[in-house]
Amino acid sequence: EHQLESPNIAWFKHLPLKNITSVKPVSGGDINLAYQATTTDGNRYFIKVQPNHSQDYFTHEINGLKAIGKVINTPTPLYHGEIDGNAYLILNWLDETWGNQANLGLAVAKMHQQHNDEFGFMDNHQTKALVKDNSWNSSWLDFYINQRLEPEVQVASQRGRWNKWRQEHYQQMVNKFTDYYQHHEVIPSLLHGDLWAGNFLFAGDHKPYLIDPDALFGDREFDLAMTTVFGGFDNSFYQAYSSVFPFDDHLEERLSWYRFYYLCMHLILFGESYGGAVDQILSQY
Repeated sequence: EHQLESPNIAWFKHLPLKNITSVKPVSGGDINLAYQATTTDGNRYFIKVQPNHSQDYFTHEINGLKAIGKVINTPTPLYHGEIDGNAYLILNWLDETWGNQANLGLAVAKMHQQHNDEFGFMDNHQTKALVKDNSWNSSWLDFYINQRLEPEVQVASQRGRWNKWRQEHYQQMVNKFTDYYQHHEVIPSLLHGDLWAGNFLFAGDHKPYLIDPDALFGDREFDLAMTTVFGGFDNSFYQAYSSVFPFDDHLEERLSWYRFYYLCMHLILFGESYGGAVDQILSQY
């Protein structure tokens, strides 16, 4: 799927890690190449490589890890840079084990208790489909429509993955969203931004860690919505989370307009196999 050139072993010798004894490819999602490197002292490292990109490719992830890592567990960004035109990011290696999802729920709630004056983040983020505009905005209503939804729908249109029916129902969804947030205040919370089950793990200490953030300050329900799209979060997660932020009767309705964002992004990236899920949400409006 990649058509990415794997760096050769000589390339790794240029990394700021001393005395690497072995490097092996590991799975790193569909966006980066990923490796585990071991050094003579027995330490292991997780290395992400993005071919044909400058070192600032990983800036957004590093800033997200640092912001989230101040309050809950994340991998630690150790080094980043660029060698022969390939960007790299080196993190400490985490051994995946098992743990308690109630602790995960409390950790996510703790992250969401970190607040800010405005919505957005300190930098924009280049994804495979578009540049996410994280410019600071005092209005969540304006931020979500104009810095998240509209650019996405534009790309879906350009790629021939949009139609008249989708546009009509999308507009009705936006109208509902607008009606609601004209009268409901949102406090900017620190969000992971891509909180599906592939982006948490329990490490060797059995504590929950969040990885691969696409961080921003936004409505915490934007994160919650993503936990429901592909599953993998159990009842104890939601019970623990709601002990900090109680759920109300209308939560489910509000999660729909946030699920739309994530599913529409999948429609853009992977095609009509996600069309049905997008239409199912739009048909509610």
